[in-house]
Amino acid sequence: MNNTKGSLYMVVAMAAFAIEDMLIKSAAETTALGQILALFGLGGMLIFIFLTWRKGQKILHPAILTAPILIRALCEVIGRFSFALAITLTPLSSASAILQATPLIAMIGAALLFGEHVGVKRWLAVLVGFIGVLMIIRPGLAGFEANSLLAVIATLGFAGRDLATRAAPPVLSNMQLGVYGFFVLIPAGIAIQLYQNEPTQLNAITSLQIIGAIIFGVAAYNALTIAMRAGDVSVIAPFRYTRLLFALALGIFIFGESPDIMTLLGSLLVVISGVYTLSQTRKKVSSRVVNSEA
Repeated sequence: MNNTKGSLYMVVAMAAFAIEDMLIKSAAETTALGQILALFGLGGMLIFIFLTWRKGQKILHPAILTAPILIRALCEVIGRFSFALAITLTPLSSASAILQATPLIAMIGAALLFGEHVGVKRWLAVLVGFIGVLMIIRPGLAGFEANSLLAVIATLGFAGRDLATRAAPPVLSNMQLGVYGFFVLIPAGIAIQLYQNEPTQLNAITSLQIIGAIIFGVAAYNALTIAMRAGDVSVIAPFRYTRLLFALALGIFIFGESPDIMTLLGSLLVVISGVYTLSQTRKKVSSRVVNSEA
């Protein structure tokens, strides 16, 4: 039952993330991206401050000045800004497909930074996943979209954030990390707004879209936290790839996108490689448990 609960919450989280992306993409059609990021960060930070306060935890913990947290903040800004640009300038479906390679990049980072052992099969799975990403981007071919590289940069940023989160001091809760993660988007958004020097305009529809993105973003974060703590990570984590299905549906029905066969096949390769990698990790963990019990 715990795995069933965790899987359902993971699907809910991915649906909420996809809706958040859709709302940000829609808002960016009429409002400057820097302004959107700053307001998104402010709203998310205030909600997480309230949730942290309710749990009786410190809003400003001394551990926020440690290297992993500072690196996490930088990676958060890179990931958020790059992905926001990607979904603004490219189809939501293709940008979301590229983003699914984040766990693969995080696995490489864990092998290099934390000395985790990665077998030949998992390295081959990573290679297949990257081939899928290349099929979506198509560098050097007629269908190449340079702006798709922004999704690649976002993937690197989010993978770095995940690795820094793992190295973060355990005294910091998920709620506290949420406060700091959203906070850094405020000065980053203001800086981007000042650099681009675009006029600030915010109508009622755009305001509702940003508020909706904040609500769905926080809901997704909470659902993801519940999912990862509910059962076996190796069982629940593969359901994160349902985000691609939701993004494809929203891209087609809301923005009129029509992914070509290369994009769909590349997306399939990325998902297969990710699920296979997670299954191999599960087998590895299971064998360790058996050996320790023996």
